[in-house]
Formats: sequence, structure tokens, C-alpha cells
Amino acid sequence: MSDLNRRDLLRMLGVGVAATTLSCTPEVADKAHRSAQAARDTAAASGGKVATRFFTPHEHDTVTLLADMIIPKDDRSGSASDAGVPGFMDYILTEYPDGQTAIRGGLAWLDAECERRFGKDFVSVSDTQRRQVLDDIAWPKKARPEMSQGVAFFNRFRDFTASGFFSSKLGTEDLRYIGNTPQPAWNGCPPEALAKLGVSYSA
Repeated sequence: MSDLNRRDLLRMLGVGVAATTLSCTPEVADKAHRSAQAARDTAAASGGKVATRFFTPHEHDTVTLLADMIIPKDDRSGSASDAGVPGFMDYILTEYPDGQTAIRGGLAWLDAECERRFGKDFVSVSDTQRRQVLDDIAWPKKARPEMSQGVAFFNRFRDFTASGFFSSKLGTEDLRYIGNTPQPAWNGCPPEALAKLGVSYSA
């Protein structure tokens, strides 16, 4: 996972809706993000933890940590949890329960694998130990057959994280999406993009 950055994630996944969120239209995503923000605001005002409807407190902690490992904060943007992805997931899984078993089962698998290897659950092991487990499931073509359940979960969770992040205000800003906005002038492709492609405007 160390060489996977946010831009690589976009190239791999696109900004499409995840398999677990087939019902996640733009309207539903907006409701999910508003619900997540309301829960965060309530928690901030009370000084307590974010209330969830589907995730247990431990699952919510695991989801937050894993989502932030998939989309961490960087110089350009905030992390998955900064964008409210755990709350987004909690809303979607509550309103559209088809994905509940796969996500809950995958979180349990992750804890069980960490317990088997290190004697502690995913949240409690070290960052290095977490990455050892994730490196075994994050790359399907390299994964051992016995890791198939973990691979299926991680693929689904990664897509779910990307869907939540890139449908959020923070994620849209990260894409630098400006929408259908008139541009007064076209100055051509940026020089750094031309250099990366190995092309130029000169003959």
C-alpha cells in the first residue's frame, strides 16, 4: 500500500459508484454526506463519539482507520474521514442493507487475521503490522488463494471509500472539478502535462 497514492487510486477506480453502493445516486450520496456531517456536528457539540446506526463503535473505529489508510491526508487534501466517509458508509448501509453482510463480515475477517498473526485486532496492532496484512489483500493478482475473502472485502471497501470520498465536497475539491463553468481563454495543455506525455506544441 505504500506506493498507492490518491491519484493512483483514481486511475484504478475512476470516480464510479462502488459495487456496494449501486443505489447511491447523487441525491442519495448528498443525503448520506449531510447525515454524516450532522452526526459529526452533534458529536463535536457534545464532546462525545459520533453516533452510528449500523456500525458498532469498534467497527466505526476500524472503518475510520482503514478508510484513512486508503485515502490519507496529504498536501492537497484531507483524508477519507475528514470527508466524512465513515458516516457516509454508515448511512448507505443503514438505508440500503444489501451490502451489510459483506462489509461486516470483512471487518470481522480483518480483525481475525490480525488476531491470528499478532494477537490483537486491526485497530490495536501497529501500523507496520496493519500494512503487512493489507499488502496481502490489496493486490488481487499477487494475493495467495487463502487470502481470497480478504481480497474480496478490501476491493469492495476500497471502492466504497472512493465513492464516499469523491462524492463529498472535499473530494470534489480534490479533483479540482469546476463544473460547467465558462472559460474566458484556453491557454493550452499545462507544460507539466505535456512533459509527462512526452509531447510538445512545436513541430
